[in-house]
Amino acid sequence: MKFFKILLTLFILLCNLTVAQAKASKNTTDYRTEYLNLEWWQKYNDPVLTDYITTAYKNNQDLKIASLNVKQSEQVVKMAFAGQLPQVGFQGDVFRDLSSATVKMGAITVGDYSQSNFFLPLTMSYEVDIWGENYLKTKSVKKQLEMVKQNERASYISLTSAVAADYFNLIKFDKLIKDQEELVKLQTEIVRLEEIKYKNGLCPVTELMDEKQLLTQLREELNVYVDKRLIVARELGVLTGLREKDLSVMPRSDYSVASLLPLPQSINAEVIQYRPDYLKAEDYIEKIGIDAKVARRDFLPKFILYGQAGFSAYNLTNIFGNHTFKSLIGFMPSIDLFTGGAKMARLRWTKLELEKAQQIYEKTILNSVQEVNDALGGAITREMNYNESIKRYNLEKEKFALADKKYNIGAKSNLDLMKDSEKLLVADKDKVSSQVNYLISTVNIYKAVGGKDFTTINEKL
Repeated sequence: MKFFKILLTLFILLCNLTVAQAKASKNTTDYRTEYLNLEWWQKYNDPVLTDYITTAYKNNQDLKIASLNVKQSEQVVKMAFAGQLPQVGFQGDVFRDLSSATVKMGAITVGDYSQSNFFLPLTMSYEVDIWGENYLKTKSVKKQLEMVKQNERASYISLTSAVAADYFNLIKFDKLIKDQEELVKLQTEIVRLEEIKYKNGLCPVTELMDEKQLLTQLREELNVYVDKRLIVARELGVLTGLREKDLSVMPRSDYSVASLLPLPQSINAEVIQYRPDYLKAEDYIEKIGIDAKVARRDFLPKFILYGQAGFSAYNLTNIFGNHTFKSLIGFMPSIDLFTGGAKMARLRWTKLELEKAQQIYEKTILNSVQEVNDALGGAITREMNYNESIKRYNLEKEKFALADKKYNIGAKSNLDLMKDSEKLLVADKDKVSSQVNYLISTVNIYKAVGGKDFTTINEKL
């Protein structure tokens, strides 16, 4: 009995110690705020953008779902870890024994009788993990948890990038609509002047029709810009959880506020090690490798330590009396001799899954390198286009200044000056579009390199 009590005490201490270690190893840092990487978004020098990203962090449902998936996986890890611990339970037994025939016990004859039986034991069992199979199962589930965390991180990178892209498009359409409204206003005045010229016989009807046709095109473009701005604003509202707000009250800065980030000439291919899909593919290979070890060790025998300790009596009033304590302890080895080939099939399936995981890993590397190169190449092209649009705008600005001087000395008509103003507005629209496209291309690089600062990432590799 003393031996059993000592063993019971050791079981309880083992449970408490292991659970305490598991709780102590839990990281209490909120890593999700690091996923936002606000330090990176502050490089654009637009506080409204960082406010939108912070708001999306608080309200977006996709992020909440991803966080719940992580919490669920953490509970799965705890369930797997419980398989490494002793199991203690209570299983009472109360019954009435009714004998209806004479019972012989050697020379003793027992007649008909009835009696009550009360058995109140604690039941304990523990699978001695000699081969480390249960430990490996827990380790495999932990790898699955790491994969879910990478999915969560990917959600953060994707969301913040989408918020930034929609925000930049929103401020782009603000400026484009402003320029387009000015174009429509100028063209309306040009049509009015052309009608006067036509009535006075100073221009053919085709010239007037061309100007009216151009006015309809400009109005059509304005309608398209307004519609696209509404779509982008709705998308931004859904991402940030501000759907109830009207477009007119959604804050945003001027397009010229956002800073243009410098581009590296090249990005080291090793940058893919920061991407969530790459890390997830690595974790998956490790997980399947662990599962293969578990499948092999499942062929080995298992050893279960079990025992009971409690009180047994024929009368409930004496259940805790003298000589009512009952205990037993045992050691049970077991091995499956025939399972219909299930274990072998599982081992073969795991090996095939490991081979598939390796192919997924190699494919992820190729796709990751391609996405990084495509994002950088696209950004470099947009940077060059932006520089060309600035040159074109400056030339158009100089031409307008010369036209204005000619108008002031009477060498150019007001009608011709307004047409020159339209050309300057068109050049300004091109410059704005190129600038914002350049901004969005830097966001694409950030997403491609796994949510890292690509301006300094080569120095860290």
